[in-house]
Order: sequence, then C-alpha cells, then structure tokens
Amino acid sequence: MSFDFDTVIDRHNTDCIKFDFAEEHGVPADALPMWVADMDFRAPDGVLDAARACVEHGIFGYTGVKPDYYEAVGGWFERRFGWQTKPEWLVRTPGVVFALAMAVRALSEPGAGVLIQPPVYYPFFKTVRDNGRRVIENPLIYGDGRYVMDYDGMERAIVENGVKLFILCSPHNPAGRVWTREELRRAGDICLRHGVTVVSDEIHCDFTWPDHPHTPLVMAVPELMEQAVVCTAPSKAFNLAGLQVSNLFIPGADVRKKVKAEIEATGWSGLNNVGQAACKAAYRTGDPWLDALKDYLKGNVAFMRDYLAENLPELKLIEPEGTYLAWVDCSALGLTPAQLHDLVANKAKLWLDDGGIFGKQGEQFQRFVLACPRATLKEGLERLRKAIKG
Repeated sequence: MSFDFDTVIDRHNTDCIKFDFAEEHGVPADALPMWVADMDFRAPDGVLDAARACVEHGIFGYTGVKPDYYEAVGGWFERRFGWQTKPEWLVRTPGVVFALAMAVRALSEPGAGVLIQPPVYYPFFKTVRDNGRRVIENPLIYGDGRYVMDYDGMERAIVENGVKLFILCSPHNPAGRVWTREELRRAGDICLRHGVTVVSDEIHCDFTWPDHPHTPLVMAVPELMEQAVVCTAPSKAFNLAGLQVSNLFIPGADVRKKVKAEIEATGWSGLNNVGQAACKAAYRTGDPWLDALKDYLKGNVAFMRDYLAENLPELKLIEPEGTYLAWVDCSALGLTPAQLHDLVANKAKLWLDDGGIFGKQGEQFQRFVLACPRATLKEGLERLRKAIKG
C-alpha cells in the first residue's frame, strides 16, 4: 500500500494559523511556515471517509459515546504499546492544553508550585501561571547533543517548594527525547516518595522510532496509577488538531473525579460528532498510513541531518528520538536571541518557533516542524542557508 506524502498542498486561505496569520504574529507574509506542530499532509482516507459520512448525513447534533469509542481508543493503545486500559479510565476533552489546565486546577491549590522541565512546550508555562499557580523549573541537562533529566535537581525542587504536581512531557517537546522505562521509573520513584501527582503529556507518543519505543508512564511506574493523568490525542498522529479531540487516561478514581469536576465546571459537555467519528476511524484503520508516514518522516530527519552537515555545519541538530520536530542549536552563530529571530524571520523569510519561548534554556535554538513534503523542508533549509551565508 502506497501513500503520497510528497505532494505540496496549498493551505493558504483556509483560516489555518500556520499559513494565514503570519502578519498577526509579526512575521513577514511571505515567510515559509515551519513552526506550529501540525502536519502539511491530508488525513488518511479512512478518517476522511468517516468525516464525509457525517457531512452527508447533514445533522450535527449533540453527540454521546457508545462502547465502540472506548474500544477504538483502547484498542489502539493495546495494539501499539501493549497497554491494557479500562473504559472507566477514559475522560474526553477538546484538547490536551485544555486538559492540562483542568488538571492544574483540579490537582493543585492556588499559589502552589507546579514542576516542569524546560526547555519545554511553552503552554506549560502559561497554563500554570494563568491558573494562579507558580512555575517551578527543573531544567533538563544538555550535553553532547542530548538532554537528560536532572533527578537530584528534581527532588530538591519538589522538597524546597512543596510541589505536589508535576507536568511531564513524554516524548519531550522540543528536545526530542523519548524517555526510557528506566528514566521514567527514576522520576516516578521521586514523585512517589513525595506524594506528587504526575500529569504526563503523551500527545507525541505515536511518533517514535523502533530503537526508542514509547512507554506510557503508568506502564513504567504502575505504582503511580492512583496519582497520574496520561494525556493523549489522535491530533498529532493523524493531523486532526482542528477537530478538537483528546483522550485522558486517569486510572485513579479520586483524581479522575476531581478532573471531571473541573471539566464540568467549564460547561463543556462533549466532542463534536465529526471529531468523534474521525478519532474512531483513525484508531481503527490508521496503522498502515501512520507506519508509512513515520518512514517518510525518518527520511526527512535524515535529509535535514545531511543538509546541515554539508551546508550549515555551524548548526547542530539535536537528534530526535521521537516527535516530528527538529530542535536546532544555533549558538555557534554568535547571535543574540533578537538577532537570531531577525535572521530567520526577516532575512531567511522562514517562520520557525524561537527557542526562547520554551524557556530561557532554549534561547539559542530554533524549532522546525518536519511534518511536511520534502520539497518544503528543502526550501526552508535553502532559505536559511542563503540568509546565513549572505
């Protein structure tokens, strides 16, 4: 079975933030966007067929959940990760960032410290602060082109700040780390010792390579079952972000009750029927498409690695173990963060995510999204080369 990932699809004038809102973000209108983490590929046919069936029916009323939804979602995680979940664990939300906010509100007190590991997905900072909590940083350790957790620093930060909630990014965005079972075990043991609840953002779990398998947190540390929230969604794997579907696994009844109460307090009541149908179809039929896509993305990583080595050796690709993101160390250019932004956005006419938004530890980095046709990736790298060499 073959799939086309090379065709460039014009996304302009579709109200997508990636292509249609450059000037609103202070970026030149003709900048090539490789920033926000959605893909420039059409969803697989099975998903499109399910969405079309909803449209053809023509009625978009209130939607409930039947057992087949739980079977589709649970079946995916058992098939792909060997993780046997239970239907009662599943809590649906319109997005993972929404879920993080609900977890922060439900599982910590106003003014409490919430632990995160920068450089990390920037909504972690905003979600904690906007809900009246304090960000407690446990920065990852960077060396030899790779990031690792600072376990001593983690335990010290938890003890000194009375931390009771930790937001884990697994796989890690933007560092590209896929935490091993042993790494998760070590971090989990610290949380168990100090009664810390863990919210694990696992939205990128479907994008890891065979030599770096993803392990769901509660498989690595079963003792955390009663104090963990695992956040998942089909949006990254199947490019469904606009359909507003995410699925939380919350094994602990007390934690689940608290999170559900916060969700209900917002007035949100359920998924839309197109998103729900797309999620079921993706998890039932999407394996061949996703496997082919991952092979293509591995090719994009290799292309970028080789291109930088040959044309821009001063830029250092942090080898991704997972995600479809590339985290690039630009420190050898000797630029300030403002100068680096100007080089990329205004001279190269390339729209990337400035590393500083992921924390001060990322100020000399840029994040690329590699989920695009190879021709797009080549054009982006060519723009950057010309700007740097010029």
